[in-house]
Amino acid sequence: MIERLDIALRLIACGANLLLLVLLLAGEMRPGLKLPLAGLLVGAIGYLLNTTGGILGLPGPFPLSDFVSIFTPYFTWLFALRVFEHEPRRIALRGTPVLLAAAWLVAAFVLPHLHLGFYIIHVVGLLLVADLFRIALLERGDDLVEQRRTFRLWLPLLVAGQTGGILAYELVTGRGSAMVDNPPVSLAGAVLILAVVLFAGLTLLRTEPELLVRSEAPAAEAQGRSEFGAPPASPLSPSEMVLKEKLEAAMAEGMYRTPGLSIAGLAEHLGTPEHRLRALINQRLGYRNFSAFLNRYRITEAKAVLADRARVDLPVLTIAMDLGYNSLPPFNRAFRSQTGQTPTDYRRAAIGQN
Repeated sequence: MIERLDIALRLIACGANLLLLVLLLAGEMRPGLKLPLAGLLVGAIGYLLNTTGGILGLPGPFPLSDFVSIFTPYFTWLFALRVFEHEPRRIALRGTPVLLAAAWLVAAFVLPHLHLGFYIIHVVGLLLVADLFRIALLERGDDLVEQRRTFRLWLPLLVAGQTGGILAYELVTGRGSAMVDNPPVSLAGAVLILAVVLFAGLTLLRTEPELLVRSEAPAAEAQGRSEFGAPPASPLSPSEMVLKEKLEAAMAEGMYRTPGLSIAGLAEHLGTPEHRLRALINQRLGYRNFSAFLNRYRITEAKAVLADRARVDLPVLTIAMDLGYNSLPPFNRAFRSQTGQTPTDYRRAAIGQN
């Protein structure tokens, strides 16, 4: 009975993945999200085919489906990070799939009896799940998009339960697709797989523009439109206007230089509920992340300091710390994102032009 229900759920999940893949190719999703979501769906289908074959007693795993299935954690991780507008480091983006492919070749053809490739694939997958969990939850306070804040809660839990659970179980047992030997555990895995598919399907079918379609406008473009960002679609209400004036005054006083400033801390300083301030900065001023809002002020001041001949010997690290950054790398990334240059190159060009 359990085996039949397990097979039925897996076949339903395969069909749902195929349907979502068709909708994905025909939809208006942001280009940066299409590839990772397609990879996620194809990888999930590959894993389902392998495990369903094992339950039916068919020979396996099948080489092609086994190969594509190992990339499921990678594409899940990449899809989630791009929904969160957190672009991964280049070495992780490019190096991880190469490492997974190399480990699969070792496991399948070079040293199949040592299980080295098997362990590399599973450890890398678990690290990706852990990194997704870390980014989703630790950066949730910086996220101003309410729909995405909800997404940050549910997606990591589902991925940790499904992908992380499968990887951990197979790693402990020492065999790939080991869940098929334990019908209750296999059924639980099928339920979690279907839950992830349904969650992705709900998000995709709703075509929520805040998550999948709309993208962050470049900082320069936003600055060109208005003082803060995108102009509001309708006039500010009296309460919004008062809050905006209080926010402007706090920024003019240099509140943005406060180290570790969070939106909760700023809301407390302004004497307003956090959700009201979050809605104002996101929906009315056009920012999707609180850090982007702060960086607008911080980088503007940084450019002025770097171009000042009287402060030409002031270390870049000191400038970063004075502006509220806890270390140099976040300042360098924010500065390069807005200007296309490092702080040192910007200072060299600015001083040379004066």
